Amino acid sequence: MSAPTTRERPSVNTTVLRTGLRRGRTEYLQFARDRRELLTGPVGAVVMLVALVGWQGHGTVPGTGASKAVLMTARFVAYCVFSAALMNLALGITADREEGALLRLRALPGGMTAYLVGRTVSVLGQIATYVVLMLAAGLAFTELTLPTAPGDWLTLAWVLALGTLSVAPIGAALGAVVRDARNAAAALSLAMMGLMVISGVLFPITALPQPAQWVAQAFPLYWQGLGLRSVFLPDSMLAAEIGGSWRLWEAAGVMSLWAVAGLLLAPWLLQRMTRRESGSRLAERRRHSAVRRAY
Repeated sequence: MSAPTTRERPSVNTTVLRTGLRRGRTEYLQFARDRRELLTGPVGAVVMLVALVGWQGHGTVPGTGASKAVLMTARFVAYCVFSAALMNLALGITADREEGALLRLRALPGGMTAYLVGRTVSVLGQIATYVVLMLAAGLAFTELTLPTAPGDWLTLAWVLALGTLSVAPIGAALGAVVRDARNAAAALSLAMMGLMVISGVLFPITALPQPAQWVAQAFPLYWQGLGLRSVFLPDSMLAAEIGGSWRLWEAAGVMSLWAVAGLLLAPWLLQRMTRRESGSRLAERRRHSAVRRAY
């Protein structure tokens, strides 16, 4: 008689990954069903884009023939992807820490890894929603046209994917460092405003002083915006870019470095933060939060 066959069990890493993917799917569906989240998030961003295009998007960029509205759309998509990856992940982690969710996950095998995977998957889904709505608004209210060449679609895909991966771990790391949601929102908003000013999102980066251009090129927001502009704008707009080139290889390199650094740093910071958590510290933070709300 032959020996009975046994079903091979999935490895711990596979189980953790599956748990994280399920968690991310559930969190994204909750986001998609929450009308308030949609109105203050992607729908609000579309309304802001349409208002900006109606206000300042008329005519063409001098000396290029490119539509101002299309330029604004490409820049705004880059900013929305960056802000969603940074703000949503950081604020979500901070809120979960204040509610005690991370303290409970610490006791589960692979709990923190599954949590980080789930949060990242949820943010990726939110970013996809932002991009689809932004492009739909661009098609409806501007002269934006979707790429026709397969190479442009490929560039759009890797810029969005790599841009998200370069920013999401930063958001996770910041969420592990800041003390509470109020401090997180203030610090992140200030940082994003500064990066938005110097990264070519509001106006051509070549109009800035040389030191500001060097600082901008050290962060992924500039390279993400550059990659998106290369997809949607004509080559005549290269006159407004550093070096007169789209520099896609450099964009891929810088965003990859940020992604690798973030993926190495974020889990360590989350583990360090959860090791310092305790029931007494959580109760103390809740007491201070209740006092602040009372005043």
